[in-house]
Amino acid sequence: MDPQAQLDAEHREATEQLAALKRDFAEMVAASADSNADDEHDPEGSTIAFERSQVGALIEQAERRLGEIEAARVRVDTGTYGVCELCDELIAPGRLEARPIARTCVACAGTSRTSG
Repeated sequence: MDPQAQLDAEHREATEQLAALKRDFAEMVAASADSNADDEHDPEGSTIAFERSQVGALIEQAERRLGEIEAARVRVDTGTYGVCELCDELIAPGRLEARPIARTCVACAGTSRTSG
């Protein structure tokens, strides 16, 4: 699959995931606004606030993923896609197939603080 098509598919998936997460979050907020339940003291499970926090974190993660996809698209447009940002060597096709937003080769990903 060509990089642009793969990134387009990744973008569609991430956009759909983000929209679903935002719907879930809005539903949680609406449900808790209509309720006067004391969820902070409910021994039966996680609190509404905790669940909102988890969904909020997933939303942030999906937004970061979209940003990484956009950065990869820029690399395609500028001809630097598939080139490691740390050592300037080519990134293995298998790595790009598995992780189209990869910024580094496997060797550099293992030694750097970022896993991109």
